[in-house]
Amino acid sequence: MTYRIEIASIAEAEADQAFLWMAQRTSQPAARQWYQGLLQAIASLATMPKRCPLARENDAFSQEIRQLLYGKGGSKYRVLFTILEDVEVPTVRILHIRHAAKRPLGELDPDDIR
Repeated sequence: MTYRIEIASIAEAEADQAFLWMAQRTSQPAARQWYQGLLQAIASLATMPKRCPLARENDAFSQEIRQLLYGKGGSKYRVLFTILEDVEVPTVRILHIRHAAKRPLGELDPDDIR
């Protein structure tokens, strides 16, 4: 089965923010390469999204929340998503793209207070 990929606007904004952060600290080409790889990783969820484990936030939500890890070392991000199978077109909805070092959704993260 092939799933449609739907990216929430907040997830798009988080990916853009990560790209800008990387571009400022590394280089534009490296940031572009990271971003393209992120998009490819997300696209891979169109087939077999259940290969990804449940996210640590899963118990706090009524829908199943899974995560796809992307990146290496200090550039590792968690792509949080849910799978909608009881709709006309089965869909993977990307909810958030968060740096792996950030606390789980719902927990107060000092970096989020500005």
